[in-house]
Parts: sequence; structure tokens; C-alpha cells
Amino acid sequence: MRAWNVAVQMTTVVESTPAREAARVLAAQDLPGLVVVDGKGRPMTVLAGTQVLRMALPSYCQDDPALARVIDEKAADVIFDGIGDRTVGDLLPRIRPELPAVSADATLLEVASVMARSNVPLVAVVDADRVMTGAITLDGLLDRMLGT
Repeated sequence: MRAWNVAVQMTTVVESTPAREAARVLAAQDLPGLVVVDGKGRPMTVLAGTQVLRMALPSYCQDDPALARVIDEKAADVIFDGIGDRTVGDLLPRIRPELPAVSADATLLEVASVMARSNVPLVAVVDADRVMTGAITLDGLLDRMLGT
């Protein structure tokens, strides 16, 4: 089985995409992260869902998770207001991790190797021009490898 057999279409974002919109896509599609592409559709990096949370949560909650207990549930609904007008580009780390990407004819073992090495549960599948044609999530990969 090859990467193109497992890859699925996935919504991508660009650096100028509002962070709030990226959070909605993550939630709506139940994704571990989003592939950030350039203007030509070539993947540049992955925006992990945890990076969105990091920007939304107040720093004192990150420094001491026990302090998050003092926020009642009504107030918790406004946590994502902390993102404000930030964009995807604002959420990305300064030093970007290696982009996990494979060609469409990569084997599932190759996909697993790239995913494990990058420690990102999302791999972009690209064509010969490095344009993204789909993506493989950890869940999708494990489903295929385990035959479920």
C-alpha cells in the first residue's frame, strides 16, 4: 500500500489565516494539526493544535495548571478571545520543525518512519513539484497498518 492510498484531502491554511479560523478548522475536522502552505500550495510546516492552545491560554495557566481551576466554566468560554487578531503565522514557533512530507508513492513504512522521526502526527503527501495532494494522520495510518 502506498501513501496515495491512505492520504485524505485536508483543509490547509496560510500564514495570514486568522488563528481563530484555524482553531475552528482543527475542531470541526478533529485534526491533530494543520498543514501550513505557501501561495502555491506547497507545505511549509505543521501548526500543531497544542500551539493554538498555547496562544489561547493565559500564561499563568500554562505555568501552573492548578491555577486554571480558579477559572469558572463561564469564563473558560472566553479563553479563545485571548487569540485576538493573531494569525497562523503568529502562532508558529520561530524555529520551525522539519516538515513531515512524503511522495505519493511512499510505502506505509516510509510514512510511519517520517512521522515518528518528526514527532508530528500528520504527514503531507506531495507531488513532484512539492505541492500538497493530501495528508495522512496518525489515526489514518494506524487504521491502515492494523487493518481496522
